[in-house]
Amino acid sequence: MELYNSLSHKKEAFVPYEPGKVSMYTCGPTVYHFAHIGNLRSYLMEDVLEKYLRYAGYDVTRVMNITDVGHLASDADTGEDKMLKGARREHKTVMEIAQFYTDAFFADCAKLNIKTPDVVQPATGMIPEYIQVITRLLDTGYAYLAGGNVYFDTSKLAKYYVFNDHDEENLAVGVRDSVEEDANKRNKADFVLWFTKSKFEDQALKWDSPWGVGYPGWHIECSCISMKYLGERLDLHCGGIDNAFPHHTNEIAQSEAYLGHPWCKYWFHVHHLNTTGGKMSKSKGEFLTVSLLEEKGFDPMVYRLFCLQSHYRKSLTFSWENLENAKAAYEKLVARIAALTEEGTVDEEGAKPLKARFDEALGNDLNTSLGVTALYDVLKADVNDATKRALIASFDTVLGLRLLEHAAALQEKEQAATGASGEGDGEIQTLVDERAAAKKAKDFAKADAIRAQLAEMGVEVTDTPQGPVWKRV
Repeated sequence: MELYNSLSHKKEAFVPYEPGKVSMYTCGPTVYHFAHIGNLRSYLMEDVLEKYLRYAGYDVTRVMNITDVGHLASDADTGEDKMLKGARREHKTVMEIAQFYTDAFFADCAKLNIKTPDVVQPATGMIPEYIQVITRLLDTGYAYLAGGNVYFDTSKLAKYYVFNDHDEENLAVGVRDSVEEDANKRNKADFVLWFTKSKFEDQALKWDSPWGVGYPGWHIECSCISMKYLGERLDLHCGGIDNAFPHHTNEIAQSEAYLGHPWCKYWFHVHHLNTTGGKMSKSKGEFLTVSLLEEKGFDPMVYRLFCLQSHYRKSLTFSWENLENAKAAYEKLVARIAALTEEGTVDEEGAKPLKARFDEALGNDLNTSLGVTALYDVLKADVNDATKRALIASFDTVLGLRLLEHAAALQEKEQAATGASGEGDGEIQTLVDERAAAKKAKDFAKADAIRAQLAEMGVEVTDTPQGPVWKRV
């Protein structure tokens, strides 16, 4: 497999530290509100990556944090804690908010067929580990105390800005909110490891520490959680592109200063989901959730297909029209699969070139768009239906579109509506295929005669760009 590495700015052969095994860390949600579909695009593409690695034979251990403390309203370590903000909004305790929105997040993931990671660790459960790492950073001179807080000293690093090709000035201010001056910092890029003082004194969650009662900074959480469960060398770290700076930049700085050696080999960043007005975000009030999509009649699998039709390293523009197009494509795809019979045995030789196309697509920097195209290639291929169904089932362990499940549901629905038992489907498909062959041979008289014969049998045929689809009427 080749994967684009944000750290090197190029595609590289994916070679984990230990042959056959992959340690994978994905930044989890800050659970102060519902996840919008822009957030969920990142988790969805990370899910496809994990599933493809497993499909390719790797033993994957995936860890995710839940940020339930320490993430401030600005990525520059300023402003109100997002968790406290959510608690005030809903007149609940911070932990009540955290539990409610954690449950809501995983409910949305289940709807989108996103696998729950092997380890899910709330940030509040790791206070001793944060204190241990921060203590060593202070002892080795990578951190300092100022104004009651502990800061990481970025001037101690040979290179701090590791991901971006921009100049330092743009990076320092290029975060979600304007960067406010912190007079305690020795350098403008320094960041907080532990707060005992902040702009607000009513922080809900605080713990004893060697530096006073306080709470951890956001960035230290992921480093410590990853090291606890995945060790000192990490194969793969994932997240949204907006986390590359400052969050992931700071993770690398503190982790490698603590460990004394390189930490993570590959960085996988998913680009934004935009609306026509720009990047989707909660602060803009554009709150498109999975539940809202369902209310408007869209199966969550339609949104999954919508995301898979674009490359993860390209920004994707959401519109209801684009989602309608994805819905039509998904329904036609399911209908074509529902028309397949279960007769015959799998043709292993015939399946090999079709499987190779899928492997080539996903193995080339997770090209899900070509992976979906490989599904259509299967449906058009000159192999029997048993082989097609087997290949679709195999590919869908990666794509996660629940195709056979939805195809079976469609068959049951059509049989219930018509009272049909499914008998005669093979004969119908044979006629549909004969009609397609006649059209290809420009024998339109024969094609029209077959269409008329099918109509007498109560079957309607619709020609699509991917081939003919039939249904009983």
